[in-house]
Amino acid sequence: CLTLREADEISAATARAGVVVQVGYMRRYAPAFVEACRRVGELGKIRLARVHDVIGANPLIIGKTSRVVRGKDISEELKAEATALQDRLLVEALGEDALPGHKRAYLLLLGLSTHDISAMRELLGMPHGVLYARWYDDLPLEAPTKPADSRPGGRYITAAFDYGGYTCHFETGVDTIPRFDGHLEVFGDDQVLKVQYDTPYVRNLPIRLLITEADRAGRVVRSEVHPGWGDAFVEEWIAFHTNVTEGRTPKTSPADFRQDLELFQTMMAHIRGRGGS
Repeated sequence: CLTLREADEISAATARAGVVVQVGYMRRYAPAFVEACRRVGELGKIRLARVHDVIGANPLIIGKTSRVVRGKDISEELKAEATALQDRLLVEALGEDALPGHKRAYLLLLGLSTHDISAMRELLGMPHGVLYARWYDDLPLEAPTKPADSRPGGRYITAAFDYGGYTCHFETGVDTIPRFDGHLEVFGDDQVLKVQYDTPYVRNLPIRLLITEADRAGRVVRSEVHPGWGDAFVEEWIAFHTNVTEGRTPKTSPADFRQDLELFQTMMAHIRGRGGS
C-alpha cells in the first residue's frame, strides 16, 4: 500500500479476520541475512553502517535470464482506473502540492528501497530519525510522470539515518547497466559484516555474508559465510507456511511494514525541503 491509512486498515482487517498477513520482504528470510542479524548482536559497538542498492532497470536483467509470460486480459479502461487510483493515493500520501518528481521519488522508495529499509530496520533497529534525504532524477520535478522503466538515464536517492552513536548511510539508484549491486554493511571496531545481495532473478543464487576482521597476528582475514543454497523466495514461503499453520505473526507483518512508510514520509519531507526528524 502507499499510505499510512491503508496500512492501518490492513492491520485492522487482519485482526478482524483472524488471518495471517505476511509482507513479501524475501531478503529478510535469507539464511545469510538471519545469520548477520545474530552476529550484529555480538559485534560490540557499531561505528558505521551502510545500505547500498544500485541496479540496472529490471527488463535489462529479467529479459536475459527468464522467459516472462505477461497476461493480456486487462482492459485499457482498467489500467486507466489503476493509474488514477495510484495518483489519488500519491496525493493522499504526499499532499496536493506534490510535484511529479516527488511522486517518482516516493514510488522508488515504495519499490526498490522498501526492501533495503526493511532489512536495515531488522538488522539495526528503527533509527532515531532521518538526518537528510536527497532525490536525483534526469527529469525536472515538474515533468510529467512516466513509467519507471520506459525512459533512459538514472534516478537516485541518498539519505542518512541517525542511530545515536553512529550514522547509517543509504544510497539507491536505477541506471542502464544490467547488474544488481545490493548490500548492507556494518562496521565494528574489529569486524565488518556485509550481507551481499546478488540478483534475485537467477534462481537459487545464494545471498552471502562476508566478514572482514584481523587475526591475532594483525593480518586481515576475509571469510564468506554461506549458510545454504536455499533461495530467499523459497525461505520466505516456508516461513509463511509456518506462520499460517502455527498461527504466528510474521516478522514482516503489516505493522512492521508501516514503519517503512513512516520513514518514507520523513525522507520525503527532507526531499521536499521541509525538514523532518
